[in-house]
Amino acid sequence: MLATSSGTPVLRYAEIASTNVEAMRLAAEGETGPVWIVADQQTAGKGRSGRAWVGGAGNLFASYLFETSAPIASAHQLSLVAGVAAFNAVANSGLGSAEGLRLKWPNDILIGTAKVGGILVESSGIPGRAGLTAVVGIGLNLKSHPDIPGRAVTNLAAHGVLLEPQRALDALDHALADALRLWDASSGFPVVRTAWLARSGPIGERMTVHGAESALAGTFAGLDVDGALLIDLEGGERRRCTYGDVTING
Repeated sequence: MLATSSGTPVLRYAEIASTNVEAMRLAAEGETGPVWIVADQQTAGKGRSGRAWVGGAGNLFASYLFETSAPIASAHQLSLVAGVAAFNAVANSGLGSAEGLRLKWPNDILIGTAKVGGILVESSGIPGRAGLTAVVGIGLNLKSHPDIPGRAVTNLAAHGVLLEPQRALDALDHALADALRLWDASSGFPVVRTAWLARSGPIGERMTVHGAESALAGTFAGLDVDGALLIDLEGGERRRCTYGDVTING
């Protein structure tokens, strides 16, 4: 079996519908991980809110399957854990925060205001297992990016960072292991929350949170203790958001 430079097993596919779907299928069949499921191409990649994750050859499509003793109520924290890891992996590979690398709640990796990567976490309690089975899916635009109407998107090569998928996976594997150790099955989430905030936009940044039925416009006020987004609305009211798509208003 293939492995990362740190020794984590890797299941690599030339083409697959979705690395997350394959990871959850393997989990249902008894796989506990840790293992990476990686594809050269995805034909039906999954993004947040049911969106497709579109990407071309030479980009990274990877899902990390593992078990944790964390309660299922803490599973949403893994989006922030993975965000810290993805930021660190990219920064350590040549693009530091001075060049505009940042995180956007809850699961986007940006350069400036353009998306360069995304995260999709899925988890479940599987009968007969004491822990929580989790899949952290991460897509990074290494060499190319799709044109998405109304959304700013970019890739690392356009910013002078040349990464082959395997090197990107090795960096991500190392960074995710470090971030999961910090998280420590949710007991270390305050440390992760602080790390995430240090890599996000500034407090007071103008943004809009688009929910299922309405939108909230205001300024970024940080994260709640459990990782929910805090936004200050005009008039002084502070709202706590556990779901929504965030648009940065500049």
